[in-house]
Amino acid sequence: MELTDTRLIDAAPAVVWAALLDADVLKEAVPGCESLTGTVADGYEAVVVQKVGPVKARFSGVVTFSDVIEGQSLTLTGEGKGGAAGFAKGSAHVTLTPEGTGTSLSYQVEAKVGGKLAQLGSRIIDGFARKMADDFFERFADAVEGPKDDAPETDTETDADSGDEGGKSKGWFKKLWGGD
Repeated sequence: MELTDTRLIDAAPAVVWAALLDADVLKEAVPGCESLTGTVADGYEAVVVQKVGPVKARFSGVVTFSDVIEGQSLTLTGEGKGGAAGFAKGSAHVTLTPEGTGTSLSYQVEAKVGGKLAQLGSRIIDGFARKMADDFFERFADAVEGPKDDAPETDTETDADSGDEGGKSKGWFKKLWGGD
């Protein structure tokens, strides 16, 4: 299965690049991610719980970085095993391009599944993969950009009240980089 898309993120390329390499941002962005540890140089070990159709599994896997062109592009390669549910493996080539005051983030994903997951059929798997990619990049953009103008943040709102599952407010990463 292959997916390709482009997202405009309202942050400078340097901020988006740093976020792509930050374990905390990635953990917040991956739906169902229970833990993410490691380094960019050695790779990250992750535990992710997902339900695909009738199959729910805890996947343990490794994500590595390659083809890194500092500030411009990289390839993420991952493989996860979900016990009896099967396995998932794939790669994503991500490219950043400055666009106005923001960054155009393009990605090409190739993924394969096996075991019980593969038996669900390509229609279910493709739909699930597309939803996961959409959820990931929406959550990633929220962490980097912060709240939109039409949804102002109030001073009295706390992380617990915001409905943010990870407990961090929107735009927390961009604020760390002095973007706000």
